Amino acid sequence: MMWRFLVGKGAQYALVLLVASTINFALPRLMPGSPLVLLAGEDAASLSAEDRQNLLASLGLDRPVWQQYLHYLGRLAVGDLGYSLQQGRPVAHILAERLPWTLLLVGTALVLSTVLGVWLGAIAAWRRGRATDLGLLGGCMLFESMPSFWLAMILIATVAAKLRWFPIFGARTIGSGLEGLALVGNVAWHLVLPLTTLVVVSVPNVFLVMRYSMLSVLGEPYIVTARSKGLPERVILFRHVTRNALLPVATVFMLNLGFVVGGATVIETVFSYPGVGRLLFEAVLARDYPVLQASFFVITVSVIAANVLADLLYPLVDPRVRRGLGV
Repeated sequence: MMWRFLVGKGAQYALVLLVASTINFALPRLMPGSPLVLLAGEDAASLSAEDRQNLLASLGLDRPVWQQYLHYLGRLAVGDLGYSLQQGRPVAHILAERLPWTLLLVGTALVLSTVLGVWLGAIAAWRRGRATDLGLLGGCMLFESMPSFWLAMILIATVAAKLRWFPIFGARTIGSGLEGLALVGNVAWHLVLPLTTLVVVSVPNVFLVMRYSMLSVLGEPYIVTARSKGLPERVILFRHVTRNALLPVATVFMLNLGFVVGGATVIETVFSYPGVGRLLFEAVLARDYPVLQASFFVITVSVIAANVLADLLYPLVDPRVRRGLGV
C-alpha cells in the first residue's frame, strides 16, 4: 500500500506543479502595463511600429501566447529560468544572489518563532485560566492583529532613527570593507530589526496552535491515568503532553518552511533588505516577466518539496498514519 501512496502523491504533486507553472506564466501577462516602457523608457511612446516589433521580437514577446507558453515550459524542463528584462542577466544568477539573504532572515525567523511559540503555548496551556495564560493569550492576540509593516515602521522610527541603535535599511554596511567576524557582526546588526518584526508577528500563530493542541491532549484519559499513577508533573508535561501536542505544530512548521524561499515581501521592502521578497516587489514594478515567473516557480517548487517532506515524515512521527498506510 505504501507504493500506491507514493505514486499517488507523486502524480498529485506533478499536476500541482504544472497548474502552478501555468498560473505563473499567466499572471505577469494579466498585469497592467507593458514591458516596452521598461525596455525603452520615456522613448517607448516615440518608437515606430517597426522598432516596437523588433524590440519585442528580440525577447520573444511578439509570438502568440501559446507559443510563449510552450517555450516557457520547455525552458523550465531543462532548468533555464531566462534573462531579466531589467538587469539583462540570467535570472538564476539573480535569485542565487538574493536567496541566501532571504534564507538567513526568514529561515531564522521561522525557527525562532516556532521555538518561542511552542514554549509560550505550552506554558499557557499548562496554566490554563491563570494570570500567565490570560496575559500570554492577550499579548499574542494583540501582536497577531498588528500589521507587520506598521510594527516595522515603529521600530525604524524609534530604535533606528531616534535612538540610532540599529541601521534603518540594508543587510550590511555598503563599502565598509569588513571581513571575517567583523562582517558577521555587521550582518547580524542589520538583521535585528527585520528579524524582530517577523518573529513578533509570527509567534502568535504557533502559540495558538500549540496552546489548543496541548489543551486537547490534557483532556485525554491517559493523562488522567498518568496522574493517578503518581507521575511527577514535569514528566507528564514533557513526556506525555508536549510530545503528543507537537504534531499540529509540525504541520504548521512544514507549511511555513515551504514559503521561506519566497521571503517576506513587506518586511524586506520596508527595510530595503536584499532578499527574494524585495526582488519580487522590484520585478512587479518593472514588469520583469522572467524574474516574476522564475521567482514564483522556485517558490512553488519549495512549497511542494516541503509538502513531500511532510508526507514522508508523518508516518515516522505518528503511528496512526503508519497504520493507515499498512506499514
